[in-house]
This record gives sequence, structure tokens and C-alpha cells, in this order.
Amino acid sequence: MNTGTASARGRRQAKRAADSTAVAAGARAGFAARGVIYVLVGVLAARIAFSDSGGAQADRGGAIAEIAHRPFGHILLWVLGIALLGMAVWRLSEALFGQAGPDGGKPGKRAMAAGRCVFYGFVSYSVLSYAAGDRGSGSGSTDKKSEDVTATALGWPGGQWIVGIAGVVVAGAGLWIAARAVMRKYRKHLKMSGMSRNTRRVVDVTGVFGGSSRGIIFAAAGGFAVAAAVSHQPGRAKGMDDTLRSFADTPAGPWLLVLVAIGLAAFGAFSMANARWRKV
Repeated sequence: MNTGTASARGRRQAKRAADSTAVAAGARAGFAARGVIYVLVGVLAARIAFSDSGGAQADRGGAIAEIAHRPFGHILLWVLGIALLGMAVWRLSEALFGQAGPDGGKPGKRAMAAGRCVFYGFVSYSVLSYAAGDRGSGSGSTDKKSEDVTATALGWPGGQWIVGIAGVVVAGAGLWIAARAVMRKYRKHLKMSGMSRNTRRVVDVTGVFGGSSRGIIFAAAGGFAVAAAVSHQPGRAKGMDDTLRSFADTPAGPWLLVLVAIGLAAFGAFSMANARWRKV
């Protein structure tokens, strides 16, 4: 058999596998799982705003721990971890074969899909590890991790520049996420024509409000990383939990944190809408 023919046949088979119903179902399950986590983070952030609870942890680790302490929580963690793995597989298929849509095969989009594949693969691993009994895996504080990583990087030659540039990139990504949400760029990825008028309204409200809230949090976290680089103080870098708490320290007080918390819950609802209406 000709080697080129065999290779082409292998690529076609891989492409058919990437377009399979199983991969699409994995993507939809992953969006639903992401929605559950964001809704829980929003609830935890609102709880902090109202009670100033030092024990609550408003980030992915806090959401995982919250689920684990509920009835049948460990079963739900297994379900969420497997669903997030489905998301990682779908992103891998996008990286290899391109996204849905006319410009889905562009190198930049495929590179972003590859990065998302790695991210969701890591999140899936941390959730599944926690479900399997490794309590230090999924529920670790993002604040402590951010401080540790920043401290390590600041100790490298040119560390201040590395941390500062990373902070600028994260802040820029956050502003980009927020701007795309406000401009409703998500619409091209959704089956908008199949929605009722009321559904489109709900999707737009949660997409714009939720997406912009998420972007603002990323931008704020990037700003804290830049501050840590400029001052050479690793403790000024913040994970999601401390970034959220910082909103309560503004002149608006806890009500700004409440607004952001509602925004995160809205993004969770938007993710669940993606589970139904996303083009995959």
C-alpha cells in the first residue's frame, strides 16, 4: 500500500473521529461542567461579600471543595471531571482539524484551541484527582499558587520583566475577553437562529454581563501581577479568590463584589446555554 495513501486515509479517519457525535457530546458536557463551577464560584463570592467569611474560597478549588461536601458530591466530581475531559478532547480536535466556521482553520485559532486543550486537561485532572482522594490536587488555593509561582519567577534573572510581561498579557487577555463579550462576538459560535426571542435575550444578557465580568477579573489579576513585578513583592500577586476579595476593598464596598459575583454566576448560566446551542 502506498505510504501517502495510507497517511491520507489515517487523516480522514482521524477527522471523522473528531467530528463524531461522541466528541460533540463531550464538548457540550464540558460547557455544562464549566457552568456548574462558575455558578458555584459566584455563589461563594457572594457569600464572602455578605458574611466576610475568611474560610470560604471563591475560586475553582473552593467550588470543588463545596461540591465534595454535599451528598453524592464525589460522584458529581467524577461526572464533572469526565465532562471537562470531554471539553479537552474537543479542543484537541479543534487544534488538529480546525474549528467550526469558515475561518476555523486559521493557525491562530488552532493555537488557541491547543492552549485551551491543555488548560481543560489540567482542570479535568485536578478534579478527577480530588475525586480519587488527592485532597491537595483540585482544591488548592489559587492565591497561594500565584504567590509561589511569582516568587519563583522573581528569583530568575530578569524575573521582574518576566512577571511584568506575564501580568500585562493576562490583563490584556482579560480586556480582550470583556470587549468581545460586550461586542457579542460569541454569537457567531452559537445557533442563534434556532433560539426563541426570549432565549436570545437571556443568552445576550448572560453572555455580555457574564463574559465582561470574567474579563474584568482576569484584567485585575494581571494588574496585581504587574504590581508584584514593579515592587518585587510576590505577595502582591493574587489568584482568583484574593482578586475577588479586592473588589470589596473599593469605595463601592461589598456591593461591587456582589455585582461581580452575579456576573460570574451569569457566565456559568451562559456556559450552560453553550452546552445546548454551541456549534460543535
